[in-house]
Amino acid sequence: MSELMTIFLIALLGYALGRISIKGLSLGTSGILIVALVCGHFGMEVPKIIQNIGLVVFVGSVGFIAGPRFFGNFKKKATSFIILGITIILLGALTCAAVSILSGIDLPLALGMMSGALTSTPGLAAAIEATGSDLASIGYGIAYPFGVVGVVLFVQLMPRFLHVDLDAEREKAAAILAAEDAESNEGKAEPKNLLEVDEFGLFALSAAIIVGLLIAKINIPLPGGAQFSLGTSGGPLLAGLVFGHFGHFGPISVKVPTETLNTVREIGLGLFLMGAGTNAGKGFVAILAEHGVMLFFFGACMTLVPMLAGYLIANKIFKIDILNTLGAICGGMTSTPALGTLITMTRSEAVAISYAATYPIALIMVVLCCQFLPIIMR
Repeated sequence: MSELMTIFLIALLGYALGRISIKGLSLGTSGILIVALVCGHFGMEVPKIIQNIGLVVFVGSVGFIAGPRFFGNFKKKATSFIILGITIILLGALTCAAVSILSGIDLPLALGMMSGALTSTPGLAAAIEATGSDLASIGYGIAYPFGVVGVVLFVQLMPRFLHVDLDAEREKAAAILAAEDAESNEGKAEPKNLLEVDEFGLFALSAAIIVGLLIAKINIPLPGGAQFSLGTSGGPLLAGLVFGHFGHFGPISVKVPTETLNTVREIGLGLFLMGAGTNAGKGFVAILAEHGVMLFFFGACMTLVPMLAGYLIANKIFKIDILNTLGAICGGMTSTPALGTLITMTRSEAVAISYAATYPIALIMVVLCCQFLPIIMR
C-alpha cells in the first residue's frame, strides 16, 4: 500500500474509532494513534516528515491560541506552574528508579519506558545518549501507547468523577479571561491599517514556525556537560506564543483567524499521531512477547503516578481551577494528544494557556532526569 493511501486510511479509520463513545468517553483524535499502532505492526509506514509537519503545525497553532493571554497568566501563576512541572517529572523519575530497583529491569529500559510514559521524544534521545543502549528505544515503544491514551482518558474521566459542570467552568474561565483582557488592553490603542498578507493567516503561521525551528536549533548547556534544546515541539510553541502575544510586528499583521487555528491544529495533531503511532507499532507486540506484559504495567505506573500526584498538587495545594489544572497536567506530562482532546472537550482557551506554561518546564526536566538518573544510580 502506498504511503499516501496509508495516511488517509489511518485518518478514515482513526476518526471513526475516535467517534465511538462508551458512557460518554471517546478517544477523539487519539483514535488515530490506535489505528496507526495496528498499521505500524503490519509494516505500514508514514514518512517522518509528515509526523514533523504535523507536530510543528499543532504546537505552533496552540502557541497562537494561548499567546494573547499567556504572559499575563504566567506572570501571576509562575511559581505554581514551575513547581508543578518540576514535581510531575520528578515523580515520574522516582517511579522509574523504583521500578528499575524493585523489578531488576535494566535502567536503560526503564528510562526508555519513562520517556514513553511521558511521551517525550527529547527524553528518549537523552536516555539513549546517557546510557549508550538501544534498550531505551524498546522501553519507549512499550510505554508510549498508554502514555498517550492514559492522559487522554484522564482529562475526560476526572471531571466526571468530580461531577464538574464544564459549561459553568468554561463560562467562569471566559469571564476571568475577558476581565484580564480589559485590564491589559486599557489605554492600549490597536494600530490601524496593518498589512494583512493573506486572509487565512497562513503567512503568519509559517513565519512563526520558521522562527520556532531556528529557536529549536539553539543548544543550551546544562550541568555535567549535557546540552538541551527546545526541539521541534518547544521551538514553534514558543514562537507561536510570541507572535500570538504581539499580533503584529511594525505595520505587518501576524494575527491568525480562530477558524484557521482550529483547523490546522486538528490536522497537525492527526498527522503527528499517524507518524508516532506507526513508528511505535513496528515492534510493539514482539517487544511485549520478549520482555513480558509486566513491562506494560510498569510503564502505566510511570504515567499514572505523576499524573495523579500532579492533579492533587495543582488542585489541593495551589488551588488552581479545574480547567487550568487539566491543561497544566497535559503540559506537565508533555502530552500533545491529550491537549487536543481537552481543547475539544472544554472549548476553552484557558487549557492551552496553562499547558503552554507548564510544558517547557517539564520538557527540560525530563531531559535532565534521563541524563542524571544513570549517574545517580551507578
